[in-house]
This record gives sequence, C-alpha cells and structure tokens, in this order.
Amino acid sequence: MKTLKQLTCLLGVGLSSIACTNAPISQPEYINGDWAKTELWDDGKAEVAIYDATRVIYGKPRTFDYVYVLVKESFNKAYQVKTDDYNRDDLYEVMKVNKFCRIPTQAYPYHFLTSVFFRRESPSTVHKLTNTSQEWCGNTAKSFTEGQFKYNYQYMSYWDGQGNGSMNVTKGPWFEDQLSYTLRTLKFADGLQFDIEMYPSEVNSKATEPIASTCSISVNRVPFEWPKQEVLEVKEAWKVDVKRSNGPNLSYWYSTDYPNYLLKMESTDGRSLSLKDLSRDAYWAHE
Repeated sequence: MKTLKQLTCLLGVGLSSIACTNAPISQPEYINGDWAKTELWDDGKAEVAIYDATRVIYGKPRTFDYVYVLVKESFNKAYQVKTDDYNRDDLYEVMKVNKFCRIPTQAYPYHFLTSVFFRRESPSTVHKLTNTSQEWCGNTAKSFTEGQFKYNYQYMSYWDGQGNGSMNVTKGPWFEDQLSYTLRTLKFADGLQFDIEMYPSEVNSKATEPIASTCSISVNRVPFEWPKQEVLEVKEAWKVDVKRSNGPNLSYWYSTDYPNYLLKMESTDGRSLSLKDLSRDAYWAHE
C-alpha cells in the first residue's frame, strides 16, 4: 500500500506533467477549430498576400506595402521554433502568420516584422507572438510565449525604463495582432455577435505592459465593391466590426468562400489595408 506521502508525490508529478504539456484550450463556439486542418495547408507552400497600407506616423498618413504570409510549420517542444529535424518525437504543427512592412517617412524609414503562431487546431489562442522594430532611433524586440495560464513576455527596447526585462501576462485575452487570422476562422453567420477581452497591437517600438480592454464583435454579410477582380472575384464579403471600450475601433472584410481571405481593414486611428496581390508560393525555395 502506498503511503500518503508517496501518493502526494505521485499527484504532484502528475500535475506538473499536465502543466508542462501546454495542451491547447478548447475553442469558443463561434470559432471553427478545424479551419486550418484542410489539405490546402499541406501543399508545402505559403499564402502570400500583399496589401496597400496606410499608417499615421508623425501626424501624417504614410502609404506602404504590407506583406502577410500564412504557412503551416512543424515546431519542436524543446525550443518552440520550426524544427530542423523531422525525426524528433516532440513535433507539433502550427500556423505561422508573418507580417512585414517598411514605412517611409521624410526623415527615415520604419521597419516592422511581426510573427504570430497558433497551434493548428487552436486558431483563437496565440501560441507565440514576436515583434521587432528597427528605425534610426533604435531597435526593439518583444516575444510572448504561451504557458498554461500565462504568457511569458520578454522584451528589449531603446526606451527609458523599458530596456530589458520580462513579466508574465494573463492568458485569455486576444491580441489585436491575431485578428487578421483568427477572424478568418469564425463560423460566419449574419448577425453573429460576441464579446472578448483584447490586448492592443504590439506593432510598435514600445515595451510596455499590455492592458486588455473589452471588445464587442459583430458580423454581417454585406455587398462588396471590389476594384481588383483580377486578384479575386468578390461580390459580397463578411464584415467584422470590432468596437473597443478603450482604443481604436476596427473593421475587417473577408471573402465569403473558404479560406476567407482578408480583403480590407480600416481602423479609426488611420490604419488601413486593401488587398492588391495574392499567391501561393514556396518563397524560401527561389534562391
């Protein structure tokens, strides 16, 4: 017969193992957890979408190209990065969203690269998020990695009081930077409404603690006048409005057919996207 002490130790080991597995949480009823499980994402290519974009910097709207890349990858649990060894026994599949832009200003350009990773079966839960920014004032790097109840947030920036550090951030709220992907995976229905908590965008050079705000999300099927039918034939779109209790409101337009491409985005702070080119490409294999 095992003693109470032995049982306590076994229970402790079991709970520790559960905590370390970092199992994906269940998806909300309005999210299609199977969205990324189709054969489309197994073709060895990436979806490359290029947008005409606008962002206000130094009080002026700046126009630029914003490239969004979506691709399936195999991560290993040891490092939570794309594996080089596909014979490992700790592999799992993720969907990676890379967003890159170079924004010109009169003085100097801004560069941002944001990577958002999701377990393939968990499109509403960020598994890992990184953002880097580079401009003449300095460079900043931030990363959020998923734990059981928290994200481990590590940062390095050029701002006073934000030089180097780490903290835990509550897991549960969405990140604004996941919306372009997560909203594609909705179980679209005219009149769908729900509320979430959401952190602000990390696409900046600051390394402040993210504070979540309440957002009301509504979905409607709307006519869509699309000037670039040669890129994608579109007559209607799903319009998703995101209204914040604190911060800029956003509107997204998605194509009505799978895989529900992001066609357009507008924010009340002056940011915008408009799809101008779309392809599937093994871009890493060209040279």
